[in-house]
Amino acid sequence: MDKMRQDTVIAHAGRDPSANHGVVNPPVYHASTITFPSIADWEERDKNPYGAASYGRSGTPTQFAFEEATTALHQGHQSVSFPSGLGAIACSVNTFVKSGDHILVADTVYGPMRSRICGAILKRNAVEVEFYDPMIGAGIKDLVRDNTSLVYMESPGSLTFEVQDVPAIVGALKGLDVITMIDNTWASGFFFKPLNHGVDIVVEASTKYTVGHSDAMLGTATVATEEHYRAIKVMANSFGYHAAPDDCYLGQRGLRTIGVRLRQHEKNALKVAEWLSARDEVARVMHPALPSDPGHELWKRDFEGSSGLFGVELVPASKDAVMAMLDHYTLFGIGASWGGYESLVQTTYPGKLRTAHPWTSEGPTVRYHIGLEDPDDLIDDLTEGFARYNAAR
Repeated sequence: MDKMRQDTVIAHAGRDPSANHGVVNPPVYHASTITFPSIADWEERDKNPYGAASYGRSGTPTQFAFEEATTALHQGHQSVSFPSGLGAIACSVNTFVKSGDHILVADTVYGPMRSRICGAILKRNAVEVEFYDPMIGAGIKDLVRDNTSLVYMESPGSLTFEVQDVPAIVGALKGLDVITMIDNTWASGFFFKPLNHGVDIVVEASTKYTVGHSDAMLGTATVATEEHYRAIKVMANSFGYHAAPDDCYLGQRGLRTIGVRLRQHEKNALKVAEWLSARDEVARVMHPALPSDPGHELWKRDFEGSSGLFGVELVPASKDAVMAMLDHYTLFGIGASWGGYESLVQTTYPGKLRTAHPWTSEGPTVRYHIGLEDPDDLIDDLTEGFARYNAAR
């Protein structure tokens, strides 16, 4: 697999038909109890530090196959699967952070990471969280203290899609005893491989583009070293995390087509984003693959492509006008998730979440996920939405 190109890797990694009676896809193993051939084998089970294959919660062949394929996609050392993306984030962060630590978190991160993990769990456990300007680059080093244990990134950022200079941040931290972690869900390992840029740990909501069909919850943490794998796996077992076998099956099935789906999401989204950029009702489109985007040069340098998710800032208008536009779309569902074949939209309020990098734009903002529908039909739907928007302004 190491010598093969990405599309070949995702078609074959994690599969072993010869071990499954010739079955192409690794089958679903439902298991709680795992039996052993002898008491001697049973009593030796704890020599495996991960608990793998000693109890169903620790994993089954279905889970291991999904993790192997995920690792191959990311060109990493090993992966741990979780029942959700938030579970992957929570467990991975808590693995490397303890009471009294200081951590640095990008100001533009996923809302539940900010509010639930940083604002509740870590705060309760006396961990100091400092949010930093995502565009800080190598300047991150100036924020590091003696007790800084973790720098957490997300690129592009949630809701407003700022692209971080990941290589500069990692380079500035070289030689320091600081873990680097990134939420890479937007690119999903196919369009960006943070481990190849020196990041220690990549967390993703596999619920999104990996599963790809809006029908399973799943998360992963992929690491560069055996030490980090052991630490996260032991913590996952200690918390009782278990990625369900049926969901792992859907995850590995989705992974086989992630390339063709993401390329189509990219193509459709760029067509819609470019069309939106020309509308008088739009102040700007927040999509790093557009040359007009402030993060475009960093995106072009580090990423192999773009996904279907981006933000839009509208010209100033009333909330009633925004609701009139969004409430009556035919093809865009209103929802918070994304990554499936269907198009989605939601209102966003980035000004309520920022502290280190204040949000100062005046117009309302929305987030679109462009699915696999014909983009011309989506544009027709958007056109009708703008007619409602203008009528209500």
